[in-house]
Amino acid sequence: MPANSSYDYALVRVVPSVERGECLNVGVILFCRTRQFLCARIELDEQRLLALDPDIDVAVVREHLETIALICEGKAEGGPIAHLSLSERFHWLVAPRSAIIQTSAVHSGLCNDPAAVLQHLLDTMVRLRKQKIAHA
Repeated sequence: MPANSSYDYALVRVVPSVERGECLNVGVILFCRTRQFLCARIELDEQRLLALDPDIDVAVVREHLETIALICEGKAEGGPIAHLSLSERFHWLVAPRSAIIQTSAVHSGLCNDPAAVLQHLLDTMVRLRKQKIAHA
């Protein structure tokens, strides 16, 4: 069994009105230095976003969110930031900002499979949990 490696992650959030502070978790960025792993998983629930702000330009939000994944992958389409080292890209992406796309504080953990942790975080922190209906 491979040894555990430390990882850092942050949630990606859309904050339609920075002044109001309401946000919607739409993704996770996970960085594991020892395994040379940097990946973002984004899932925008447009219906939930429009419930927060019916006038938001969803296409523009989606475009900015897609850029996060491009930066993580080091794709040229991600712009100059995508050419930095994995560590530099992660720290640029999670830097605090007052914009419509923000990240949570950075959290840490240990794992032997960063891709599995990323999937778990997406399932538990971004996707809506199915409510159990009690039968009377």
